[in-house]
Amino acid sequence: MQQCCIYEKTSYICFIFGILKITEMKTVKLFLLLSIIVSILVTTSCDPDPKPVNEEELITTVTYTLTPSDGSSPVILKFKDLDGDGGAIPVITNGTLKQNTTYNGILTLSNESVSPAEDITQEVNEEGQDHQFFFSSSLAGITVSYNDKDADNRPIGLSTVLKTGGSESGSLKVTLRHLPNKTAANVASGDITNAGGETDVEVSYIIDVK
Repeated sequence: MQQCCIYEKTSYICFIFGILKITEMKTVKLFLLLSIIVSILVTTSCDPDPKPVNEEELITTVTYTLTPSDGSSPVILKFKDLDGDGGAIPVITNGTLKQNTTYNGILTLSNESVSPAEDITQEVNEEGQDHQFFFSSSLAGITVSYNDKDADNRPIGLSTVLKTGGSESGSLKVTLRHLPNKTAANVASGDITNAGGETDVEVSYIIDVK
């Protein structure tokens, strides 16, 4: 791309000097014309080949499916906000979990503002190095650990293991960061404090542990 630009600029110069030779312009006119040439070379620049930008995904729906290790029916937490921030109130499906139980958690993401709905889950997985989920809860007995990794052996969070403690109620917040600093202190263990990046989506579910 850069070589092409140099070629084009050289062609301009050759063309102009060809005119000079034909018309035998005087020194003053030559000076003025050379000034124009310099101006063209300065103002006409060619950028290198553009690099693809990994834009933030539009996510309207977040589903967190929690399947207990004892083989009983899964609990499905769902957040849907079709018109984004500031519009209608999101539709949230909360859930009840068992005490002292281990759950295998699977997150799925979609954009349901278009028809047919767009599945974002695979895209986030393929671009795992640019994404990470973070989990925080007001419930003292809930812990969430990562069960998947990106190409650099760092967590993504589409697959997790959630464990409950005793009886309690509270919130579970799920945050997806775009382009986080996965090498920052404690980020790999799920601490969002030093993660940086931009928030693609953040949802909160109400959880009852009984």
